Amino acid sequence: MTEAKPSIPYWHVYTDADGSSRQEQFSLTNFQFQGVGPDVAPQWNDKQDPEKAGVTFTVLPVGWVGEWHENPKPQWIAVLSGRWFVETMDGHRVEMGPGELMFGEDQNTKARDGRKGHLSGTVGPEPCTMMVVGLDVAPTVNRPGRFT
Repeated sequence: MTEAKPSIPYWHVYTDADGSSRQEQFSLTNFQFQGVGPDVAPQWNDKQDPEKAGVTFTVLPVGWVGEWHENPKPQWIAVLSGRWFVETMDGHRVEMGPGELMFGEDQNTKARDGRKGHLSGTVGPEPCTMMVVGLDVAPTVNRPGRFT
């Protein structure tokens, strides 16, 4: 096979060693070319560690703002339609749209200047629809790009 391994970008919102939230972009790159079952044609898979997870589909209304807060647990967020933004305590603001991923892991931040965790909200004239996969795992601290 001559195809190169794929790479899927994601934003990682995390807590640094000083207790501030930050975000950086990384890529999922641990793909293996294999079938998902014995009679299934091979495809590229980047299997995550098996964890208990809860899936929630959510729709953020136009004009919605989630004031400063931490993610309730480590969670993957995939934007399905619309746009939203995430601003971390370091002042970095990222806007994401359909097909973009974020891993929210800003638990255990320390409040500074009225900020704790991140600020988020919708962008533009339509609601933002997402799939949120909350993992039942302990959050890490100061491990940006933990899935790369």
